[in-house]
Amino acid sequence: MQELMPQVRGWVQGLEIEPAALSQLRNISKLPILAGPMAVMPDVHMGIGATVGSVIPTKAAVIPSAVGVDIGCGMLAARTQLRAEDLPTSLAKLRAQIERDIPVGFDAHKDMPRVKSIGLEGMKLDQRRVALEDRFQKLKIREYLGRFEESRLWKQCGTLGGGNHFIEVCLDEDGSVWLMLHSGSRNIGKTIGECAINLAKDQARELQRNLPDRDLAWLDEGTPQFEAYIEAMLWAQDYAALNRDIMFVLLRAAAEKALGRPIQITFESVNCHHNFTTVEEHFGERMWITRKGAVRAQAGQFGIIPGSMGTRSYIVRGKGNPMSYCSCSHGAGRRMSRGEAKRLFDLEALKAQTEGVECRKDGGVLDEIPAAYKDIDQVMAAQAELVDVMHTLKQVLCIKG
Repeated sequence: MQELMPQVRGWVQGLEIEPAALSQLRNISKLPILAGPMAVMPDVHMGIGATVGSVIPTKAAVIPSAVGVDIGCGMLAARTQLRAEDLPTSLAKLRAQIERDIPVGFDAHKDMPRVKSIGLEGMKLDQRRVALEDRFQKLKIREYLGRFEESRLWKQCGTLGGGNHFIEVCLDEDGSVWLMLHSGSRNIGKTIGECAINLAKDQARELQRNLPDRDLAWLDEGTPQFEAYIEAMLWAQDYAALNRDIMFVLLRAAAEKALGRPIQITFESVNCHHNFTTVEEHFGERMWITRKGAVRAQAGQFGIIPGSMGTRSYIVRGKGNPMSYCSCSHGAGRRMSRGEAKRLFDLEALKAQTEGVECRKDGGVLDEIPAAYKDIDQVMAAQAELVDVMHTLKQVLCIKG
């Protein structure tokens, strides 16, 4: 652990922090609502308002932009009974089947995905969806949202989205096959997040708060806006988890179809958020802990830390380090912007860096080239105090949103 500046401690040894990210950390560290020092993860990089790869403790207030607009974004991974030798030489057919069955990018299902037909697991997921529908109708934040296409909400449940969201088939250190995916709350999470950010800015103007960055405006406990946001944010987290669970059922079904064999899960799936806020107790005090690009890593708790589309990912177990508020990084973290990646690299570099991986190798994913991300080995070394590595995964197939 290093003291990066007053009220900011980090696990970033051997890793560079961009000046813009340091400026954001400095801005947050001076907020009067801070309940203790921030914790900075080794994948730290500039975000909107708040820095990605940061853990922010606050008292009686929450910063909506620190949670972000992909509320509940996170990972799901599970080990199967399949071995490396069970996979065909070419995984093109498997990739094509997954891409047919799970919408990516801006695409959505033509109707709500019918997972009820996929056995008992599918029926349970459908019951969760119905319960979420009922809760959504009662959300207080609806009065602030304005008009939006509600049917889109459910057609997007069980879809990947774009950006750095992905689906992967991986091999672990023993040659076992894992299925892994990364996604969040889709457009409804974005809608809720943007609405809350605007509510916080409006409140800051009304109260004439002197903010170093307007995106760091917060909502105070006890106000109608705060209560509406927290209720909606918790709902969006549950929606994001359901989105991943439905996608996983569709992913497993697609793999069974393409490989012509049943797939059993031999390691209980890990489903963890990395953009969220929750009330926790640390150092004897109740506080809001906002993890923006960070994973909860309580003692014994499993998490997932992905690399990039050409490097390793890790299944980890938390050490419960109190100084990090029991947290760890959510990935490798970008070391350059998407625009810079496109300027510096070409398709030949992309092909070379994703050699051996069945994936797109075109201009549409050039901004996700592995070299645009920090060295995952350095990231893992920097947080040895926070987690133990349980499994090391290397992807053989990657589908990017």
